[in-house]
Amino acid sequence: METSASAARKRHVLIVDDNVSLAHFFQEILKLHGYEATMMTDARLALKFALTQPLDAVLCDLQMPDLEGDLFYATVERSLPALARRFIFVTGSADEPRFQRFLATVNVPVLRKPV
Repeated sequence: METSASAARKRHVLIVDDNVSLAHFFQEILKLHGYEATMMTDARLALKFALTQPLDAVLCDLQMPDLEGDLFYATVERSLPALARRFIFVTGSADEPRFQRFLATVNVPVLRKPV
């Protein structure tokens, strides 16, 4: 039986979405399944959080007013490449040319809104 602090820690998912009701929905679902889930609607604050807190995954919207998901991802990828491999994008904008090009370059799952 493991007794280390990391073994006792719940898996932690950061939810980044300016749609408060959807972010809250994801948070509740994750908590029901035993995850620690932090919901943030301000992507700039979420980025600071992601770069300083231990996280196991990020569920991130692509189109947000203060910092779009592709730039959020690029910053995380430069600093924490292992975390960048554990992103899931949630978006209603996957068909926009800019985001299509971005999503074609990253190997992460995409959930299309409405989820």
